[in-house]
Parts: sequence; C-alpha cells; structure tokens
Amino acid sequence: MPEDALSFLIADDHPMVREALASAAAQAFAGARIDTAATLQQTKAALERRPETDALLLDLDMPGMDGLTGLALLRSSHPTVPIIVVSAARDAGIVRRTYDLGASAYIDKSASLGKIVETVRAVLGGEIIAPPDEPADSFAQRASQLTPQQWRVLALMVQGDQNKQIAYKLGVGEATVKAHVTVVLRKLGVRSRTQAVIEARRLSLPPT
Repeated sequence: MPEDALSFLIADDHPMVREALASAAAQAFAGARIDTAATLQQTKAALERRPETDALLLDLDMPGMDGLTGLALLRSSHPTVPIIVVSAARDAGIVRRTYDLGASAYIDKSASLGKIVETVRAVLGGEIIAPPDEPADSFAQRASQLTPQQWRVLALMVQGDQNKQIAYKLGVGEATVKAHVTVVLRKLGVRSRTQAVIEARRLSLPPT
C-alpha cells in the first residue's frame, strides 16, 4: 500500500507523547494522514469518521478508558482496525490481556521511536507480534466475545448499577438489560453477577 494512502490514529492524553508519536509516524510514512485523540470518546469519534484507519496507536491510561474495558470496546466496535497498544504498564498479566482482547502489538512507552515505527510496519504487513505465553481460556479471552452493548452493560455492572439504572442509561427496557446480563454471564463462564464484576475488575489497570 502506498504510504500516502495510509491513515493513522494516535490516541494518548499526554501532549508530548502524542506529538512525538505523530512526528515519528509522519517522518516514517511520508504523506500518511495522522489524526490524534486524547480521550476514549475522541478516539471513538475519530474512528467513526475514518473507519478505514490503517492502525490505531492506543494508550491504555486515558480518560474514559477504564483500564482494558476501553480497549475491548474499541476492538469490538471496530474489528478491522489494527490496534497497537503503547503503554507504560509493564505488568505481564496486563500485556497478555491486551492480546486476548484483540491488540496486534504491545509496546512499552520507554521503547525508542525507531522500535515503535518498526512495530507499526510489521503490523501493517499483517503481523501480530507474539504475546507472552498464557494458559488457554482466560477470562479476558472469554470477555473478548462480548458485543459493544454487552461491554457497556458489564461496565455499568462494575460501577455498581442495577438493571433499572443500566436500562435508563442505555435507553433500553429493563427486560432487555436482564437478557444482556444473562448472555454476559454465559459468555464469561461465571455463575453470578458478583463473580462477573470481580473478574471484570481485574481487567482494569492498577493505580499509578
């Protein structure tokens, strides 16, 4: 693909990091279109405007992300856009879960811009950078099967909302929410709402 036809979205709430990544991409991929975002909401809006984006460079710790929940929402709503996570979180469990939730690569923010560009080129070439080994059938892998609406229901459950509150916030009937909750529990392989919430909270990033 000609580089002048490429389109990137760089999502990071730190202006200096965002500008550095944008500058590196502009130098490495001459003529490419580069959009930026600083929140999950801005990222979603940018992808809706340009669904053919060739790669999303995503920070996990942005406003609205709620840990890995934001990654899961973006992955399920834009399944064709390769996501390259660029994060300061170094916990091996978090790294593995990003792959479970559909990331094509995970790059530590301390990596050189050259390494980041090299990874972007690999992903554009269709590669998925191998994640660390992880036991099969993890909770995050099961959670990746949720639809965007089911993720919204789960996120509100984690916040402590009951079905009536969830129905109000999503603009649907309470019976619809109950049906979603039933499917969420089945897909996650858990028996209770409480168990689903406890497991889902582990998808969030630890405090920094």
